[in-house]
Amino acid sequence: MNHTPRIRTVVSCTLLVVTLGAGATACGGSDGHPLSTKPYDAGDQVSFNGPSKNEKADPNKPLEVTVKGDDSRITDVSAVDTGGRHLAGELSADGRRWRSTAPLAAGTGYTVRVATENEDGAPGTRTLSFETSSPKKLLKVSFGPQAGTYGVGQPITAELSAPVTDKASRATVERALKVRSTPAATGSWYWVDDKKLHYRPQEYWPANATIEVRSNLAGIKVTNALYGAEAKPLKITTGDRVEALTDASTHTMTVLRNGEVINTIPVTTGKPGFSTRNGVKVVLAKEYYVRMRGESIGIAAGSSESYDLPVYYAARVTWSGEYVHAAPWSVGSQGSANVSHGCTGMSTSNAAWFFDTVRQGDIVKVVGSAGETMTPFDNGFGDWNLPWEKWQKGSALNEGVPDSPQTLQAARLRPHV
Repeated sequence: MNHTPRIRTVVSCTLLVVTLGAGATACGGSDGHPLSTKPYDAGDQVSFNGPSKNEKADPNKPLEVTVKGDDSRITDVSAVDTGGRHLAGELSADGRRWRSTAPLAAGTGYTVRVATENEDGAPGTRTLSFETSSPKKLLKVSFGPQAGTYGVGQPITAELSAPVTDKASRATVERALKVRSTPAATGSWYWVDDKKLHYRPQEYWPANATIEVRSNLAGIKVTNALYGAEAKPLKITTGDRVEALTDASTHTMTVLRNGEVINTIPVTTGKPGFSTRNGVKVVLAKEYYVRMRGESIGIAAGSSESYDLPVYYAARVTWSGEYVHAAPWSVGSQGSANVSHGCTGMSTSNAAWFFDTVRQGDIVKVVGSAGETMTPFDNGFGDWNLPWEKWQKGSALNEGVPDSPQTLQAARLRPHV
């Protein structure tokens, strides 16, 4: 079959549309050419390996569409599931067979539109519909935090219902987890362990942004026996960019809102042996009243370091009990010496102001302490202490992702002062 005349005619029509505008009517009318006719029903020409009526297709098997006889060929195939996802495939060089190159989604319906051409060049169409069987084992995803307004340091979390270990399966999961920030912010997922991912931008989130998180994993094959489930989307917003920068060497906290200093507060931080952690933390929660006891951090009751105190206006920054809080007992040392057991203490009036100013997800950064740097994942949100280059290596979509997950245990201890 010679296609040359037909190709030339199509080009001629295109030129008419571009140069003459109204000439499109001439090309669109019926002039006896095969391409100007209404597509015929190609049902007798096309066959596929889908299920018979009232049956469902096995998503583990590829979809294949073929033409019968030697006088026709396939010109295009579009396979779309009920979620609007297109199934990738490839057409053979002779145009006689189309085969999917990606796994079908499970537990969904597909509409397949096939375009053909007969030996005279006349176009034909056929539409096929079928459903795929539901998976027996589902991978569920839950996003955090809860909907609300947070500080610009708040990471997004994704918890999986089953472990995902190999790189290929992790990449499948990660591609399906979508995060959109308005204004836009470049970010990436990091595999904390086999069942948990964190997402953060390269820099902090933009102030007053809207962040939407969703999963396209439903029906997608993750492993041979595991398919993605539907997931509830998440929408959060950020407030102003609030940063509390504490210099333990000068015993001062500087609080900024959107880059402008709004308060400078004298503080005391951890004394030798109880030094406050350096690095970036975020506010995990605000607790008006907390009972703090030395035994919670291993201090023997009755010893010289023992304490049991009611504490007010406490903003938690680690799960092990580091807070920014009111410490009226140490006002004489605030601004001049570090005398706490690891927390950042200030006067009651300053603590009340700080408590009312910050929200969950706001940034609390400490420098100048003799303490170690806040760890990334096992004691709160220390995600920002990983340089962006190292953060990207925790993604399954980048080179250098670890072969085995980190083993991390949360240190959920009682608070200390």
